[in-house]
Amino acid sequence: MVIYRAFLTLGSWTMASRILGFVRDVLIASLVGASLVADVFFVAFKFPNFFRRIFAEGAFNSAFVPLFTERLAKNGLVAAKQFAAQVNSIMVSVLTGFTLLTLLLMPWLMILVAPGFKEQPEKFQLAIQLTQITFPYLLFMALLSLLGGMLNALDRFAATASAPIGLNLILIAVLLLVREGVVSSTAHALAWGVCLSGVVQFLWLVYACCRAGLLFRLPLPKLSPEVKRLLRLMLPGVIGAGVVHINLVVDVILATFLTEGSVSWLYYADRINQLPLGVVGVAIGVALLPALSRNIAEGNLELAISVQNRAIELCLVLCLPASAAFLVLAEPIAVVLFQRGEFMSSDAKATAQALTAFAFGLPAFVLIKAFSPGFFARKDTVTPVKIAAISMVLNVILAVFLMQFLAHVGIALATSLTAWANVFGLAVILIRRDYYRFDIHLLARLPRIVFSTALMAAGLLIGVDVLSTPLAGSELSRSSALLGLIICGGSIYLVTIQVTGAFRLSDLRNKKVQD
Repeated sequence: MVIYRAFLTLGSWTMASRILGFVRDVLIASLVGASLVADVFFVAFKFPNFFRRIFAEGAFNSAFVPLFTERLAKNGLVAAKQFAAQVNSIMVSVLTGFTLLTLLLMPWLMILVAPGFKEQPEKFQLAIQLTQITFPYLLFMALLSLLGGMLNALDRFAATASAPIGLNLILIAVLLLVREGVVSSTAHALAWGVCLSGVVQFLWLVYACCRAGLLFRLPLPKLSPEVKRLLRLMLPGVIGAGVVHINLVVDVILATFLTEGSVSWLYYADRINQLPLGVVGVAIGVALLPALSRNIAEGNLELAISVQNRAIELCLVLCLPASAAFLVLAEPIAVVLFQRGEFMSSDAKATAQALTAFAFGLPAFVLIKAFSPGFFARKDTVTPVKIAAISMVLNVILAVFLMQFLAHVGIALATSLTAWANVFGLAVILIRRDYYRFDIHLLARLPRIVFSTALMAAGLLIGVDVLSTPLAGSELSRSSALLGLIICGGSIYLVTIQVTGAFRLSDLRNKKVQD
């Protein structure tokens, strides 16, 4: 199916980016560990990314892609490009002003973002400086989102999916310069690297759009009827995306009140959890929205439901075993990836504990990406807002309660529990409105996927017990043992899903999915 081919393109590029991201994080961990500098940089990195996910990836994409696709189908490429140019003009104007205002207000905003840092003036001032350097990243990412949305609407996914590689390559280069003593301040070097990467990624998408014939001249800002329609659709999406990502900001805010290193432990654990989430969840979400929008616009409602079922099936096939593997192998993974240099064994253990909590919610994080396009493709950006608002309140209550007993692990666990509540709400409403139903293929395969995952988890548990000595040995022996466990667990799972028919590799080639 087309959704599988799009997923493979997006997933492969995202996987390459995530691998480079791990190299980046390993270097960061070895140079600054879970220290004051690490905590401050991660706050400075998350702040522009918070707005990026709200305005660029979240609300904007969910509103822009269906409208651009609709205009492309009904009026042709020239009209669609005119619409994109109008939107881009407004975006540049608004975000430039927003960026300048935010830079001026940063000392006061930091009190809201990292109130726990206020007790340490040096830490607080450094956080302000670094965030002022990283924040312009938002403007370039917003522009990249528009260009990427146009390319995705034409089923050209590779350029957008490969763009984040630029961020990781630049930060890796910066960290290598720091390690060699060429650059003295690790924190400032990383912050400038983030800012520069925004420019590089934007220019890469400009080149891709030029090759695809999608470039346009920037007109004067004007609130045309089409732009107003986009803004009306975006507004609930902004609120909804804001609610979802406020949960992440709340996690950071709460973590600043805990032991130093808590922000870093949550960051490192989330980075590991983001590998399958980024490769599967983001790829599915990006590939699914244009496909659903196109089928719904053409009146192929049954095909739209089938496409969404295949997307959910693919999510479960890939994310259930990843979740189980993280639950079993959390500590070996954290130790092998990060325990060196300034990153101590206690940091690895704390990171592993957070990873275990995040892993419980991994399938839910991905399923949100598969269910949400069912609303967005129908230009319904209000319903997900209501569900997300309830989830946000639940997350705050759970996080504040659980951190009293589980510290940073309680924050991660609250995030996972909230994600499952979000998935339940999305699925129930889609089904009640007859936008979605579980088809016979998915219902037949789900028990087989669960069985295959359980068998793999049992094999990993036995393997951890057998390899307990090498897992506690030198860095080489730990790495070799973990690699052996991953290969063994992956082999068990691949064989089992083939034997049981949970998922067949031929599904990736066939246009129709046979059970």
